[in-house]
Amino acid sequence: MTPNTDSTTLHALFAAQHQASRAQIEVPLTLRRDRLLRMRTLINENGSALAQAVQADFGVRSPQLTEIADLFVLRTLMSHTLKSLARWMKPVKVSTPLYLQPAHAYLQRQPLGVVGVVSPWNYPVQLALGPVITALAAGNRVMLKPSELTPETSALMASLIEKAFAPDELCVVQGDGALAAEFSGLPFDHLFFTGSTAVGRIVARAAAANLTPTTLELGGKSPCIVDASCDLEAAAIKIAHGKLLNAGQTCIAPDYVMVPKGQEAAFGDAFARAVHTLFPAIEGNADYAAIISPRHHARLQAMLAAAEGEGARVQVIGRPAGAPAVSRQMPPALVFGAAAGSKLLDEEIFGPILPVLPYDSLDEAIAYINARPRPLALYWFGTDTHARDAVLARTVSGGVTINDTLMHIAHENLPFGGVGDSGWGSYHGEAGFLRLTQQKPVLVQSKWARGDLFYPPYGKRFDQVMGLLKRWL
Repeated sequence: MTPNTDSTTLHALFAAQHQASRAQIEVPLTLRRDRLLRMRTLINENGSALAQAVQADFGVRSPQLTEIADLFVLRTLMSHTLKSLARWMKPVKVSTPLYLQPAHAYLQRQPLGVVGVVSPWNYPVQLALGPVITALAAGNRVMLKPSELTPETSALMASLIEKAFAPDELCVVQGDGALAAEFSGLPFDHLFFTGSTAVGRIVARAAAANLTPTTLELGGKSPCIVDASCDLEAAAIKIAHGKLLNAGQTCIAPDYVMVPKGQEAAFGDAFARAVHTLFPAIEGNADYAAIISPRHHARLQAMLAAAEGEGARVQVIGRPAGAPAVSRQMPPALVFGAAAGSKLLDEEIFGPILPVLPYDSLDEAIAYINARPRPLALYWFGTDTHARDAVLARTVSGGVTINDTLMHIAHENLPFGGVGDSGWGSYHGEAGFLRLTQQKPVLVQSKWARGDLFYPPYGKRFDQVMGLLKRWL
């Protein structure tokens, strides 16, 4: 295990990166590609080892899950970035208004400098290296603080990165929440944080002291609306997949599902069949991830117990009634009749618990969503295009997938990010590149320019020129 980074080393690493970024403002395409290719080699040659480290941290999480949810996502991001980078880096010409002609203007795309990345534990490879890849593509130096809840993965990434990169290019620091707080207080040129809304608020306050711009990828209560026109069986397996990937420990997992009143039982039956199709067994099934820690497992169990105590009905799937839990592989649970104001409905669940909420009309469903903080994702299932378009027009969310879950995050030409309490700033593809790039506006004046027409002393000629411009505008 790599030892935790002390405060002195942390500040020395930042100082080295800051100095290097100021000494080399222009970062050519060849150097950016070299850094990306080194990262690609790191991922390709060590994918199996990284998957094993993730499995060790979770206790149960199959290498195949890490392959599809972490490594494959990084490979697609890397491929898209390498193919597009030369185009993204080019200056962008902009049109010049008549009153400034014959000047011309463009946007020069430059690195910001030093980018800090604070990554979470749920997808500890993808959510660490994805922002790193984007920051390197934009020509930045990067410091990465991975989660202390996945120590094996964090230590392995630190070791691999140390071998492949100079510390003033890319480095990893390790430590607990206290180090993360100190890290967030460094005067980065940009700070990228993925995690909970509560911690995101703390990170934003720390960054604000240095006027450091931030990208906050947070969470929230992502709704899933099942329309009356929906095929329940087809929808249930997609909802079950989106909810139970990584045992619900996914920021864009459906956090509650809304079904037309009277279809609750039918949805529960369809969902149970979908679970059995995806996971014939729960405990002992490597495809069904464990909850990351005993503390998180206890929190989820407490939420279920509280809901039952408040009168909700809980339908546990995949474990015989009354059978005790023998591991942190928590079986899926549907919750019917959760009380308004309960933790289950007010807090992000981040586990395999899915409240089922009936609605009488689409207006009621939309009003329920809009009465709450804006979600990171929204899902809608059905064939009624008028209902679909009403949901899209009358709700605001970070992203949307229609007739599926999660898939919008896999589209490299769609920006990914939150809104309101679910975060701010987007990344993936060119959106991420631009987020971590300074688009410097440049105006090149012509020797034929007549800016002097606007100089003082103001008089008759000035009034004539302004009169002409007013009529033209």
